Amino acid sequence: MPPTVADVMTADPITVQPETALQEAIQILAERRISGLPVVDQAGKLAGVLSESDLVWREAGVTPPPYITILDSVIYLKNPAKYERELHKAVGQTVGEVMTKEHLVTIAPDASLRQAAQMIQEHKATRLLVVNSEQSLIGVLTRGDIVRFMASHPES
Repeated sequence: MPPTVADVMTADPITVQPETALQEAIQILAERRISGLPVVDQAGKLAGVLSESDLVWREAGVTPPPYITILDSVIYLKNPAKYERELHKAVGQTVGEVMTKEHLVTIAPDASLRQAAQMIQEHKATRLLVVNSEQSLIGVLTRGDIVRFMASHPES
């Protein structure tokens, strides 16, 4: 029987909640040497993910969108709403203000490891968030998990 996500994933991963202080989450990432933290609500449902790339905004800063002015009118050349979201991330103080909420890459625990690897490649993801049918987080599958499985099962 081919291996499934549940066979390889890290069950019960370290999580934070949207209300968690951002500095606390940064400390967890640094101390545990992990690149991201799933964010769950009080019921354990997946709310987002806080990754290193979300935190880079704090150091990189945010560039205002280009614009032109014509007769006292401002015409933005790029979507100003995106700038607002980026600015909010750069100055956020809680995980909920900085985390990624959209386009989360999730997978079911009974999916095959091959499907998971294909999803990681397709989405250029570093991790897949493993959720059950109620969208509660039950695990995380990283690229490293797959590589470690391959090393311990060379016949697969």
